[in-house]
Amino acid sequence: MLHERSSDLAVAAKLDVPIEELPAAPELRVDRYARIAVVHDWCPNFRGGERVLAQICKQFPNAEVFTLFDFLPAEVKEQYFRDVEFHTSAANRLPMVQKFYRSLFFLCPFLIEQFDVTGYDAVISSSAAFSRGVITRPDQPHLCYVHSPVRYAWDEQFSYLQQGHLGFGPKGMLYRYMLHRLRTWDTRTAHGPDLMLANSNYVRSRIQHIYGRDARVVFPPVALAELPCVEDKDDYYVCASFLAPYKRTDLVIRAFNEMPSRRLVIVGEGQQSASLRALAGPNVTFSGYLPRQDYVDTLARAKAMVFAGCEDFGIALAEAQACGTPLIAFGRGGAVDIVQRLGASAEPTGVLFKAQTVEHLKEAVERFEENSHAIAPRACSMNAARFSEENFDRAILESLGAVQALHEIM
Repeated sequence: MLHERSSDLAVAAKLDVPIEELPAAPELRVDRYARIAVVHDWCPNFRGGERVLAQICKQFPNAEVFTLFDFLPAEVKEQYFRDVEFHTSAANRLPMVQKFYRSLFFLCPFLIEQFDVTGYDAVISSSAAFSRGVITRPDQPHLCYVHSPVRYAWDEQFSYLQQGHLGFGPKGMLYRYMLHRLRTWDTRTAHGPDLMLANSNYVRSRIQHIYGRDARVVFPPVALAELPCVEDKDDYYVCASFLAPYKRTDLVIRAFNEMPSRRLVIVGEGQQSASLRALAGPNVTFSGYLPRQDYVDTLARAKAMVFAGCEDFGIALAEAQACGTPLIAFGRGGAVDIVQRLGASAEPTGVLFKAQTVEHLKEAVERFEENSHAIAPRACSMNAARFSEENFDRAILESLGAVQALHEIM
């Protein structure tokens, strides 16, 4: 058995009542040595979702990972997934699949359903698209950590199609039909998990809107011990992310092009690397991917981090806060959970701007410059304590216990 009975938590899971609204259940016990199948969409590199995956595996020594594609380097496996067995889909063996795996999205629902996890004590899915649809036994506990409902199939479909220059020609219509089929499958599998966890209030609202389900908010884990607070800042701003269109790094660059006296450092690579370098003015520099310690040092010494995208949570934003670095961010998505907004908090940790425009971002930077004395690095660091690995671990164990209790009383 995974834990002792906790009927209140079980009822919460069954009725989709947020667990955080119920009294704590300190008597709850979870067997951390149970056989857990942890299902993750894919592992192309080690970013925020993979950090969540690693933290889940860390809690359960007998966990095994099921993922469609695994391209993690050996040194990452050694550091974060030592002794963890990985199972991949048949498509992982296709020639040169690392270059085109994203284009196989239309096959991923079928591929995820081929994983046999029915022999495990429980299933934890880590899902931004497909893993939630894994087939489980009716009596098998299934806890789902939702990074996001699949973005390109729902409310962000039109921006993805536009960025891919997919109109209403034959190719565009084919993609639109495949996304329609994906939405049908996504809706059908939405009630498979016993309990959903959302990584932010923004994702919780998307789950409610798209699936009609409630979810408990459990912030992703941030490795606070690796992120010392630095009070003496250098004279540059930093933007750190995967260089994809939805991150809106182009907007940050355009704004700083119009502020030539302010330095901007871009950390990261991605499909937009070449076009963004061509767009940048002389006050904008690119570091590419950095080793972990260099990345932390760059975050920690920055005057502020600037982010113009709508992120589901944004671990990089929380990491910057842990380093004592203020945030200047678009006021939608996970940034709203992370930032203690200037003008609305006794101990502000950043500035939020209302619209994704050059003018609004420039105004936010100027507002930060005028009020930077009011945003203390120590306040930023203390704000990040909410996102500790310990808090994440506790929430996962409690939620898994709630799901197991549900199956005991059914």
